This record gives sequence, structure tokens and C-alpha cells, in this order.
Amino acid sequence: MRDLSPTARALNALEAIQNSPGITAERLGQRLGVTERAARRYVAILREAGMPIESTTGPYGGYQVGRGLRLPPLMLTAAEAMGLVMAVREGHPGAADATDLVGGGLAKILRVLPRQVVEPIRPLRQRPAGTDPVRHETVAELIEACAAGRRLSLGYARVQGAMTVDPWAVVLRHSRWYLLCWSPAREAVRALRVDRITTVTRTAETFEPPAELDALRTLEDHLARDWDHRVEVLIDAPVAEVRRWTPRSLGRLEPDTETRTRLRATTSNPQWYARQLAAMPMPFTVVGGPELRAAVTALGERLVSAGRAGHLE
Repeated sequence: MRDLSPTARALNALEAIQNSPGITAERLGQRLGVTERAARRYVAILREAGMPIESTTGPYGGYQVGRGLRLPPLMLTAAEAMGLVMAVREGHPGAADATDLVGGGLAKILRVLPRQVVEPIRPLRQRPAGTDPVRHETVAELIEACAAGRRLSLGYARVQGAMTVDPWAVVLRHSRWYLLCWSPAREAVRALRVDRITTVTRTAETFEPPAELDALRTLEDHLARDWDHRVEVLIDAPVAEVRRWTPRSLGRLEPDTETRTRLRATTSNPQWYARQLAAMPMPFTVVGGPELRAAVTALGERLVSAGRAGHLE
């Protein structure tokens, strides 16, 4: 840290005090690579700038950030900031609105995050909170590798041996964490569930991520294809209206006519897909995919049967 300016050292001192409440001047000096006297001088600089740095005397005394009317600058890592932003957007309906109290605070965090960190966050929509058992350390390692453009060797549940990937972005979707990445072995995009990643090892190789990557859209496009059962549906409404009722992950929307939309996709679960279609308020016709057609027919018969049973009572 020999080349750091006094301002940079003062900010490093603030970070050290935040991370280690009760840190002594001696330990603070060791952390900064300066003398104890110099460490006290940096604390004085922080106090002159209005930072509420409190100190206690005695054998167990030290520095800590006190409470004040205004928050002091928070020294967050990229992983901490990204996790905080995603968690807030997951749980607060107004988080995307800069005029909202919480949304305004979130916007301030977004303005100071590095571009490679903030870009995957911006398109996220509000979702209900989830409970995926994801280790924070794993998320942090993946985010740092994405930012550094460092190729990874991953251990993955249900896969024998390690897999090599170029990590593009960590994305939170429907309360589930994904690693969007490129597989050199398969020469294809992959979306790996972070809760299934067992080990993360950096390699010496680097890569260039795609320019102007829309991580969320790429992830949802990937999740909508390459499954076992074909889907082709005609929906009696224009694309703009259908889009309001269907997430991008459900498939690709194409105009069939001015008043009708064609939905193309694949799915591994026709029964689940039939339920998603049934939730739309507009009429639709399954024109492709015998498995989906059978699932929609079975769902319709079950609903009709349920309605008749209630009428008989």
C-alpha cells in the first residue's frame, strides 16, 4: 500500500474499522501497513470528514463506526453489493421504482457498482422470496470470476469429474441462482444451478465475455429450448398483449397475424406447461407437440369434471 494517497488510506481505514469493530490503532496500522501514529491520523481524517468513528480506552478498547443521522460510506465487495441488490428486488415490490423509498436507496447502490456487476442486475424483475440452499461463498467466488474473466473448473452435483466453463454472469431468476456460462467442451451456452455447484477452482486461463450481454434474457432464452417435448401454440391475441401474460422463459413469441401470436418452445414437463397456458385469459390452440396436446386435454377434462361435481352438490 506504499503508493496509496492519504484519502485512499483513510477509506481503507474506514473499511477495516467496519469489518473489525473494536480494532486497535496498533492493529489498524498493521492492516494499513503504517505506524500506529499514522493510523490515528487517518482516523482523525475520517472524523474531520464527519464520519462517526467512536473509540474506547482500556485493554479491550478500539475503534468502531458509531451511529449517526447519516450513514457513513459503506465499503462493500462486488459480491456483497450484488447479493444485497438481488435480495431487495426479490422481496420488495417497489424496488425497481427510483421514487420508492427502498427503490431510491437501491438506485444509489446501482450507480456505484462496477459495470460488469450491475448489468446482470438491471433487468431483474420482482419475484417472491425463495429458499435455495446457496452458499454465499460460492456466489462470491462466481461473481469475482465473472468480473475477472477467469475460466473455472467446477464440481457439479450428478456429474462425474470436473467441468470447465467460462463464467459470464450470476443471475437470480424466480428465486433461484444460476451461473450463465459457456462450455468450451460442448461449444454451447449452459445455465448451471448454483446450489448444485460443489466446488469452484480458478484456472490460469482467461476469456472475453460477450459484448453487451443481457444475462437475464440469455438465461431465459436458454431455459425455454433444448428440452424433450416440442411446443407450438396459436394464441388469439397480438404479441404485445400475450407478452404481458407469458415470461420469456415460456418460449419465443412470433406474430402469426395482426391479432394472433405463435408461441414456439420446448419443455421437459408438458403437464406444467399446460397449467401455464391455462393461466392466460385469451383463447389458444395447441398445434404442435402431441405430449402437450394430451396434457392440455387432460387438464381440461379434470377442470370440467371438477365443475360438474360442484354443480351436482
